[in-house]
Amino acid sequence: MTERMNAPRTNDPAVFGRVCVLMGGWSAEREVSLWSGRAVLDALRARGVDAHGVDPDRERLFGLRREGFDRAFNVMHGTVGEDGTLQAVLDLIGLRCTGSGVLASALAMDKLRAKRMWRAEGLPTPDYRLVGSVAELRAAAEGLGYPFIVKPAEEGSSVGITKVKDAGGIEAAFALARGDAGRTVMAERFVSCGAGNPEFTCAILGRHALPTVRIEPDGEFYDYRAKYLSNDTHYACPSGLSSALEVRVRDLCLRAFDLLGARGWGRVDFLMDACDEPWLLEANLVPGMTSHSLLPMAARAAGIGFEELVWRILEETLDAPAASAAEGS
Repeated sequence: MTERMNAPRTNDPAVFGRVCVLMGGWSAEREVSLWSGRAVLDALRARGVDAHGVDPDRERLFGLRREGFDRAFNVMHGTVGEDGTLQAVLDLIGLRCTGSGVLASALAMDKLRAKRMWRAEGLPTPDYRLVGSVAELRAAAEGLGYPFIVKPAEEGSSVGITKVKDAGGIEAAFALARGDAGRTVMAERFVSCGAGNPEFTCAILGRHALPTVRIEPDGEFYDYRAKYLSNDTHYACPSGLSSALEVRVRDLCLRAFDLLGARGWGRVDFLMDACDEPWLLEANLVPGMTSHSLLPMAARAAGIGFEELVWRILEETLDAPAASAAEGS
């Protein structure tokens, strides 16, 4: 494994045709998606791509081919954009799109099923429980021990996540994770990572695992505030792992990515315990592309600037399945 990437296959922006950058949407991560979308749009235009920002409603998604778009760069984070729904719509209308397909997107967005797949294949992931009520969460606490993590099984950007330190926090944690939409809730064993509770991520670009990023959150864990609002969360890339451990975890994350059937780009988040053993948390197949985002940080460490990064991600659509008969609709 190496950080060295092959050169871009083309320098001609005309090969992409008319590109829609899909951003915003109607998930809990709408605001972050708009930040990502604007950054991607600016970068593509700077490279001469005929790119247009689209903040779609449900009806407009089905009409993108009729608007003359040849392909889509998807940065709609959260539900719809990441869970396979958008991917299914674009497949149906015959529009090539960045990133993973329907099945991989659905699996990655569903943390429970992703963890089940990884565990079945012998990959390390913290113990977990599916919980449908406060009573079930109390029972899960007995098996997992305190502290433990409670979170929605199908959200991103650490929306609705709580570190539960004692029995008094269970009811509020369940309510936050469940939300008004009645989301599926899971409890997960907390992995102690040492001073500062560092977390790690490994970005994937094409068939390459990029240098890992060490995250030292402003707070007890890497929640929404620490990700997007705080200036006191610290990042290190390279992450400081030993060379041998870096190789090991990158190979592990690439395998986790592949097991989901993912392609193009994404991130795999993991923890390192006190014995330097990695524990997979989740995969993000439409990662953030903001000033705080981790994939652009890892790409820079591999010598890839932001404009080149978005170009390479869009280049992956040249290998996407050909547009279907819906192309003429």
